[in-house]
Amino acid sequence: MAGLLGALAIVLAQALGGTTLRTFCVPAELAPKGGSAPCSLVIDPFALTIAALVLVSALVVVLLSMTELADGHIPVGEWYFLLLCSITGAVLLPASRDLITLVVALEIVSLPVFALTALKRYDGRSSEAALKLFLVSVVSTAVMLFGVSLLYGLTGTVYLDRLGLAAEPRPVSVVAIVLVVAGFAFKVAAVPFHSWAGDVYQGAPVPVAALLSVISKAAGFAGLILLLVLALGAQVALWGPMVAVLAGLTMTVGNLLALRQRHAVRLLAWSSVAQSGYILAPLGVAAAGTAGATGAPGAQAANASIAYLVFYAAMNLGAFAVVMLVSKRSERNEIDDYRGLAFRDAPAAVALGFCLICLAGLPPGLAGLFAKIVVFREIVGGGGAVLALVMAVNTVIGLYYYVAWTARLFTPPPTAVEAPATSTRITTPVAVAAVLAVAVAVAFSIAPQAVLGLLPGSLSAAG
Repeated sequence: MAGLLGALAIVLAQALGGTTLRTFCVPAELAPKGGSAPCSLVIDPFALTIAALVLVSALVVVLLSMTELADGHIPVGEWYFLLLCSITGAVLLPASRDLITLVVALEIVSLPVFALTALKRYDGRSSEAALKLFLVSVVSTAVMLFGVSLLYGLTGTVYLDRLGLAAEPRPVSVVAIVLVVAGFAFKVAAVPFHSWAGDVYQGAPVPVAALLSVISKAAGFAGLILLLVLALGAQVALWGPMVAVLAGLTMTVGNLLALRQRHAVRLLAWSSVAQSGYILAPLGVAAAGTAGATGAPGAQAANASIAYLVFYAAMNLGAFAVVMLVSKRSERNEIDDYRGLAFRDAPAAVALGFCLICLAGLPPGLAGLFAKIVVFREIVGGGGAVLALVMAVNTVIGLYYYVAWTARLFTPPPTAVEAPATSTRITTPVAVAAVLAVAVAVAFSIAPQAVLGLLPGSLSAAG
């Protein structure tokens, strides 16, 4: 916790300084004539925004971990080491400005999660979840690396700001872009690369599920934005429609699968898939977006995706915190177990209800409503009428399961049931995590400009 707070303080100090920092740059004498020297790591507003999101989310995950580790079934040292490794990769990734650093950072995010999922020893479901996550991640990495190798072969460079493909793409260029997008689609659980999400979220410890739903997703989207907007912005007419189709499929399939769920974590898993569709949607109409300082036509669309991601992180982490609290009292952790929660633990019911209403985009959870408005405005402004209609329909579908779950919280149980006794020492960190996440969601609901005003104006390559 102290390490995360220290890292967050450094990120905030860099943000207040307002200076773009660069390192691992090509020597000036080897730089292209008339151009700036490309760098492998650039700390700009985009990198700082994602890093701050990751670090604040990590604080919540660490608080959840304290309760998960209290029963002694998971080795503490290994858990925190692996957790910090994954967070390090997530902080490094948005600052990456070459293909090699980008891929390495993405693997630093992913590899420790396999072990974190399986650290609950002698638990068959956790082992199964870890194996599924490992196999899917290996396949996605192989697919993405194949696409990355083709990009390098076509351009002769690994630096993102130098990956200029021909205006008229050859078939091999199309294949490269499709493979890269498919590889990242695995990482963010976009349809049709989503099948692992339900089983992995349910089988993993709840803090790992929260990490996958927010931190890993943030890293995946950061990498996707860097590749599409910064490196392949000139090919937006090629990848824009592809991403739009992925977004529409993702939000639709995720919501339809969430309708059928009876397990709390599985419902949040498929809900998270649907939320990925909303985050992808602005990138699907990036061709008509406003160019940033780098000339990238998708810069404004990227800002809309980042804004939704920030809003979503607070709402989803709050929901996971309360779900973990209930999981310590009910082994099944099914939706029916939440019936009458307001009569057993009113603060927990209010916190979960507020987060679910936020995710649905209903008042008083205005954070979710503002997030959807930002994305919807960008889609409509970009001429994506069909995608906007699909999003509107999916928002209505999502209302059903979010509101149905919220209604259960305040429905009197059929019989008076006392909450099982749980040690205060165990539940206190989860309560603090829930309070932190809900407080941020409330702040975003009251003052959404706190997010919108801090969004990066553009992506920096080498300055």
